[in-house]
Amino acid sequence: MSARALTRPQWRLAVAGVLLLAAVLRGLWLTADPPTRHTVGVVWHDEGAWTHNARNQALWGVWRTDAWNPMFIAPVFTVLETAAFQTFGVGTWQARTVPAASGLVAILALMWGLSAVAGRRAALAGGVLLATSYTFVMWNRAALMESTMTMFIVVGWAAYARSVQRPVWGLLAGVAVVLAFFTKAAAAFFVGAVLLELATAWWAGRTSATSATSATFLGLSIAGVVALAMFVIPYWTEFQFYNWEMSVTRKPDYALRAWLDRATWLPLTHGVFTRMWLVVLVAALATVGIVSRWRLAHPAERLAVLWLLVGLVELVVHDSGNERRYVMFVPALVALFSLRIGAATATPCVPSGGAAKATPCVLLLPVLAILAYVVIGSALRLVWLDDVLANDYRMTVRVSAGLALVVVALVWWRWAAVTTWLRSAALTTPLVAAVVLITAGTDLTLYAQWAAGRTHLNYEASRALGGLLPPGTLVHGKLANGLSLDNQIAPLFVGRGFGNYADRLDRDDARYILTYTAPRLGYEGSVILDVLQHYPRQRVLAEFDVEETSGPDRAALIDKFPDGPDPRARHQ
Repeated sequence: MSARALTRPQWRLAVAGVLLLAAVLRGLWLTADPPTRHTVGVVWHDEGAWTHNARNQALWGVWRTDAWNPMFIAPVFTVLETAAFQTFGVGTWQARTVPAASGLVAILALMWGLSAVAGRRAALAGGVLLATSYTFVMWNRAALMESTMTMFIVVGWAAYARSVQRPVWGLLAGVAVVLAFFTKAAAAFFVGAVLLELATAWWAGRTSATSATSATFLGLSIAGVVALAMFVIPYWTEFQFYNWEMSVTRKPDYALRAWLDRATWLPLTHGVFTRMWLVVLVAALATVGIVSRWRLAHPAERLAVLWLLVGLVELVVHDSGNERRYVMFVPALVALFSLRIGAATATPCVPSGGAAKATPCVLLLPVLAILAYVVIGSALRLVWLDDVLANDYRMTVRVSAGLALVVVALVWWRWAAVTTWLRSAALTTPLVAAVVLITAGTDLTLYAQWAAGRTHLNYEASRALGGLLPPGTLVHGKLANGLSLDNQIAPLFVGRGFGNYADRLDRDDARYILTYTAPRLGYEGSVILDVLQHYPRQRVLAEFDVEETSGPDRAALIDKFPDGPDPRARHQ
């Protein structure tokens, strides 16, 4: 990318402009409902559930009020949300300040890291893409852990990139990685990615990276020991339950067929990769180039590749059907795109036999196959979109897999030419500008469509509920948590095998139930139907318009005992 470097004043002005744009996109209409058209997977009623302990502490000065305590799986997120509530008050927009601020920090950190490795112009392109990413913006507007977890991952990557010049930043990198894990345990993949990179750096034996590697490992170790001593060991029973039994063993199917299904779903079930397809394409090319010169690559390049590849493997093993799992890939793909257009893209490593005799390392072939499938599948997804939306992926999977194998065969056959092309092909400034404008323009168009039709139904329903029930009123059901942010009810979360599940039929002290009636009764989870069936004398007191699907959606406040207290003995 040949262009005159930005001066320091120009660079500062550009960074300020990117952050201002990002803040506007994230801060406007902060009580508005997440998109239900061009959805990004935000489940709004989870916001109250995951901020439950923070809300308890802010309102009543205690962390635990019932058997649902997500602070044991997301302690860092809980502390940040508590600080927001204690500073601004308890409410929807207050809860969303944490992910919004997380998004801004992630953008700044990405530009900070990229400027050290790929130059200021590449960093500016990356900042614009992340600031305007429709997926990232909408998740930065939801009071859920993904944005904050991703922020710490970006900070960890950027600090590691900077540590090559100043090893002390490696300490920050290690600490940020641990904070990412304790924001959401799904970040365990990045802990593994960092450890793989540290092992690679040691194997590569480059003197410039030795101090950075040591500092990063030291930061990981110190933060890990502190977390073990202050949080994990004292609360081992709760930590083990929430982070293993509830999050790992309870959810996915680990059979070979399930892994195959999740692998083929990667580019198809959601539109994250499709919306940023040009960036995905360039990022894939960057990944191939970096892997081809793995030992000689910049440490930040290798970590960005591991961020992407280990993350994809984690999805195959655990869960590729949930769109929230893809949020962490947006900055990784943007980073790889920016690295490809910047100064870091050095000549790919060619074996001593020369380019004419060079053949790709066998380990490169599965990487190439995965990337080709993701790139081709996310494009062909649009061709068979009706089938994809109907959860019929067969044709898209077959064609995408077949074409990916063709790509692998051609690369193997013509590796010398591919190596030469990877070494010499340049992304000119006009081409880079076109990719950034097309991608950002698509994202801003989707944002404008959401803004034009935005609603505030969930916020209004929560406030209306507060007008019906006095503070401290016990209300049964997961949706009670969802509608609790703008009132002072006391929700009792009921999950399948966790939360207040064991005593769900014994809570006669909770007179009211909140649940969906449309799109269907108990839409938030079928376990609430057990509770409803146990109280046959129920009566609907009020209904509220809410926004979860493409609608119309309704929530109902139900009285378990419309004729007075239940005379029955408590259920045994």
